[in-house]
Amino acid sequence: MTQSNTIVVLIDGDRYIRRFVHVSLETAGMTVFDTGTGTQGLAEAATRRADLVIVDLSLPDREGIDVIRELRAWSDMPVIVLSARSGEQDKVAALDAGADDYLTKPFGMAELVARIRAHLRRQTSGGRSWGARIHFGEVTVDLGERKVVRDSQIIHLSPIEFRLLSALARHQGQLLTHHQLFQEVWGPLRADNYHYLRTYMVHLRQKLERDPARPEHIVTETGVGYRLVGVSEVQSP
Repeated sequence: MTQSNTIVVLIDGDRYIRRFVHVSLETAGMTVFDTGTGTQGLAEAATRRADLVIVDLSLPDREGIDVIRELRAWSDMPVIVLSARSGEQDKVAALDAGADDYLTKPFGMAELVARIRAHLRRQTSGGRSWGARIHFGEVTVDLGERKVVRDSQIIHLSPIEFRLLSALARHQGQLLTHHQLFQEVWGPLRADNYHYLRTYMVHLRQKLERDPARPEHIVTETGVGYRLVGVSEVQSP
């Protein structure tokens, strides 16, 4: 995907910020559709076939968290939160709802553009994961097809959840440090923030482990990182 083909939907109640971001992203070669309400933003994201959505948490008609949840019900496109709320609780809530990234206002436009590019690169390359199929517990993961099945049921993973699982699978049995996982999943732009990582690991365990409170396969090495264990089979195409 080239930048000139990138469609971004911007949802922000502040018209000055909306205008600033709109112009800046178009200068960077992207096509931008912006709106000040969550309801219209959801409609734009669907009808414009957006590649990425930027959303504020404080919107005049509804909470940005609800917008993220509704987006996640039908799309895995990257979602970046752009918000004045800087509390840890707000960030964790946004990630829990399905956001891929969180940038606090005031922000640097160069950083926002770089994060957009990084998410789009990973979204584009995600489908080209190595073509192995692995099994652990009641779970089968086809990395090439980006398909996860548990007990004959297809399990939906967000883009970041799938990238984390892919990283663990590629190094199955090996310890991956927090820093290594950040580098593989978020890239060098992301400073290590263990709250991000813990949140997504909780999600993965809830979806894939028989008892998430006592994980058998996605295990923690306290203070160091994580590893995927108990892989019973690896198949190559």
